Amino acid sequence: MKNKKIIAVTLCVFFALTGLQAQGFTVNADVVSSYIWRGLKQGSNEPDIQPAVAYTSGCLSLGSTGYGNFSGSLKEIDLFATLAMSPLFSLTINDYNSIFTPGRSYFDYRNGQTDHILEGSFSYAGIATFPLSVAINTVFYGADKKADGSQAFSTYVELNYPLAQNAKLFLGASLFDSPEVYDNSRFAIINTGVKISKSIAITDKFSLPIYGILGGNLNTHDVFFVAGFSL
Repeated sequence: MKNKKIIAVTLCVFFALTGLQAQGFTVNADVVSSYIWRGLKQGSNEPDIQPAVAYTSGCLSLGSTGYGNFSGSLKEIDLFATLAMSPLFSLTINDYNSIFTPGRSYFDYRNGQTDHILEGSFSYAGIATFPLSVAINTVFYGADKKADGSQAFSTYVELNYPLAQNAKLFLGASLFDSPEVYDNSRFAIINTGVKISKSIAITDKFSLPIYGILGGNLNTHDVFFVAGFSL
């Protein structure tokens, strides 16, 4: 275990020194026609703004993402920490909170009553000769319980494959019983479709990235079309 920690720290220092990621703060926001998360509709079908802030130093990034619809009926504030082990592999801890039970503190992390969901993610970016990317995401703590109160350990795997520079196919599945997070009782394909992006030149110095996502959830027999742009 000690040797593994030494290797991880050494890799992080190496990537920081070689400039794998720049150091500093970033801020951006997406505006979308509706909020779809891993094939599941969140809130009502109305426009949603999704801001994000992050600080990156070497191979470590810390940040927060938010989600809220224009009517104010949906609020979500998430946190994340990502360790880029190499240009191909990364590890992320996600802290999701979209429940906001009245009277409960956002900072209540007691298992069995917290609104938070903690998830570990492992990502592989793919290589030029076979650019298939893979992400494995498993909830390990928080508001993700089975009927008997035990942790469900909901696991979602997603594959992405580029069709062109501005288009990709995606396929995501919940691997087993997930009554709260993914609404399935067995293996189910819950998120599949295509995403197409384009950049529209507004001025000589500014272009607006826009995208469209056409997809479906085979478990809920639902389809969705999302249009959005990034700032």
